[in-house]
Amino acid sequence: MWINLLPHRLRAPIAGRLHDRTARAVLATPPITARDDGVVLFSMMGTRVLLPYLVAVKSLWHQLRRGRMVIMDDGTLTDADRAVLAHHCDNPEIIAITSVDTGEFPVGGTWERFLTILDRRTNEYWIQLDSDTVTIGPVPEIAAAIDAGRSFILIAGEDSEVGAPRVATLAQQLYPNGPQEGHVQVRFESRLGTLGEGSPWRYARGCSGFAGFAPGGEGRERAAAFLDILTRLVGPQDVTLWGTEQIASNFHLANEPDPVILSARRYVNFWGRDWAEDAAFIHFVGTHRYTRNAYARATRQAIAAMRG
Repeated sequence: MWINLLPHRLRAPIAGRLHDRTARAVLATPPITARDDGVVLFSMMGTRVLLPYLVAVKSLWHQLRRGRMVIMDDGTLTDADRAVLAHHCDNPEIIAITSVDTGEFPVGGTWERFLTILDRRTNEYWIQLDSDTVTIGPVPEIAAAIDAGRSFILIAGEDSEVGAPRVATLAQQLYPNGPQEGHVQVRFESRLGTLGEGSPWRYARGCSGFAGFAPGGEGRERAAAFLDILTRLVGPQDVTLWGTEQIASNFHLANEPDPVILSARRYVNFWGRDWAEDAAFIHFVGTHRYTRNAYARATRQAIAAMRG
């Protein structure tokens, strides 16, 4: 396809508009009937991802059949967007990103989303869901985690199936050559060994695009402990970089009581390779979001299931 010949910075917005043509069919699917059952499907989104968001949340709800929707408005939602969301998501609660008091924590980079979950998870199971995800099959693992009151983690890939070990163990397994440079997540994870063998903290190499926070768990106190570790390992100048909220989510969930580590076979971060026949959930990460038209294929599959 001609679009694949363009540089990524030019290709991505064009591919996004083309993808919206496929996703637009979600507007013809039945609206969600929200349930006040102690489960919250929570996303931060704006006008640019309205159609992909509807695919993401409606395909998950179609398979899970639980929960009410809460949305964090990134500041771009229009009145027309809100009307569409009210119809399809049963009048969801919408939170303005500017209403979140971040306190000592970074501003931006989805930290407001993370802090809102921590502040409000007391009596409800909060599921963080990115708009670039599609649920294409049954999700009994998620239902079981909710029923058991256990948080869950979407891992980055098969190399992350070490689970949520002590930080020194994880650093030895994933970064045997010691501290590395590059992306802030790599810098942080590869330096976890410097906390020492006696550190009680655990860590999972996960992805915050899909994460489950069981009710009654830790809040900002644990997040503050993480922020102190992050500052020591990557430096105070980099704690606001994009990606640090994902590290915070990984750290927080790894230290929950007995978190569920989702199978990388069934709950997939798409890196450009075909997924297994029994895959249930696909997260189309930015680098490969539109590779081989896979996102559109999954979107069509999910919309067909919603109609059926």
